[in-house]
Amino acid sequence: MSIFGKMRRIVSAMIMMLATLMSVQAKTAFGSQDYVQTLKKATDIMVNDVTSPVAASRYYAYICLAANEVQAAYCPSKHFSFAKKLNGFAGIETVGLPVKQGEASLSTILAVLKMGEKLLPSGYLLRQQIDSILAIAPSKGIPQKQLENSVVVTEAIVNQLLVYIKKDGFTTLSGLPRYTPKQGPEWWQPTPPAFMAPVEPHWRNLRSFVLDSAQQFKPLPPNPYSTDPSSQFYLEMEETYETVKRADKAEQDIAMFWDCNPFAVQQMGHINIGIKKISPGGHWMGITGIACLQQGFSLRKTTLAHALVAISLADAFIACWDEKYRSNRVRPETAIHALLDPRWQPLLQTPPFPEYVSGHSVASHSAAKVLTRVFGANFKFDDDSEVEFGLPVRQFPSFQAAADEAAISRLYGGIHYRDGIVQGTWQGQQVGKWAVGKLADAFGNF
Repeated sequence: MSIFGKMRRIVSAMIMMLATLMSVQAKTAFGSQDYVQTLKKATDIMVNDVTSPVAASRYYAYICLAANEVQAAYCPSKHFSFAKKLNGFAGIETVGLPVKQGEASLSTILAVLKMGEKLLPSGYLLRQQIDSILAIAPSKGIPQKQLENSVVVTEAIVNQLLVYIKKDGFTTLSGLPRYTPKQGPEWWQPTPPAFMAPVEPHWRNLRSFVLDSAQQFKPLPPNPYSTDPSSQFYLEMEETYETVKRADKAEQDIAMFWDCNPFAVQQMGHINIGIKKISPGGHWMGITGIACLQQGFSLRKTTLAHALVAISLADAFIACWDEKYRSNRVRPETAIHALLDPRWQPLLQTPPFPEYVSGHSVASHSAAKVLTRVFGANFKFDDDSEVEFGLPVRQFPSFQAAADEAAISRLYGGIHYRDGIVQGTWQGQQVGKWAVGKLADAFGNF
């Protein structure tokens, strides 16, 4: 055998040995499945806390951002960081942190849990999960010292992010003037059965993530309230009324699947019973996890995909809530009771905030724009996000199709007029496109 032949054999053997070592190392790391399951633990806490749709979107954004920036700290040359890409976010300082002595996947999973522990009202419930992760780390080949360094890295990054988070304006919301519903048939009023107070009327004041302002993509004004049967408002009110009355099972199934009402109230005699579900943001976080696992994404890609979707969702709700409390339009239930049929009931329970625009339409189309950019326009998936709430799996040929169905579900459910859905879809698409453009560098990582 020539010297060149021997060298080829030696090189081939080395490559095989390296591949084997990399395979062994991969088995000891936490992976995408662990990330998706861990984020679901945070979702479960939000469901338990009856977290509003807007608050949930904020929590997801910061939790996913924490995990992403941990990945970026460990792999600065390979992983996208949101440093200087988000409003007011300069980035994470890693000088002095034992990054080279830590384990990236362990720190990433811990970041989800520790940020959730810090932010969520019942975040302390995640402590058991944190202890469990630390307990099984040695069985995955992570030595004690590496484990300790991983914890140090995670806590340092989470603490730095908490400084950034405290400046987003959330803590000032409770000090703003109490919101009082306007008097008049055209304005939003609390609805039965619980007549709940309006949710987060000052959410527009939060710092956005990539939007220039909450008003950047301001929808057209809603159809003006009118009692004239020939007016556009009246016609669309009648459409909502008739749609619910004539809805077939397929339409009812769609409405129920996309309900995503964190706290519906069901009356049983003289007792009100709360029914807890995931928020719209929680549903789309679930879809993101489904797509990442179906595509076989690495932990690094999974972390980034979730952060991108979560950030777009957070800005979508800031923009949507800005419009909701500007137009302050009456819900179909209130208007229909006054003008058409006092006994009519929507299929879904009317949420406790103004109608225009449809929040699910905004959030869904914003998320779909980001997911389409990551996975492609014809990504088929089975959505089992609602199975735990007693609803069957639904199949979709694309994220756009899912977003379109989520939007029209609000008409089938009787909680929106058509123009609120149409303009909500437009606003969500604009927010999603903007996020994709502002964070364009991130998509080269997929």
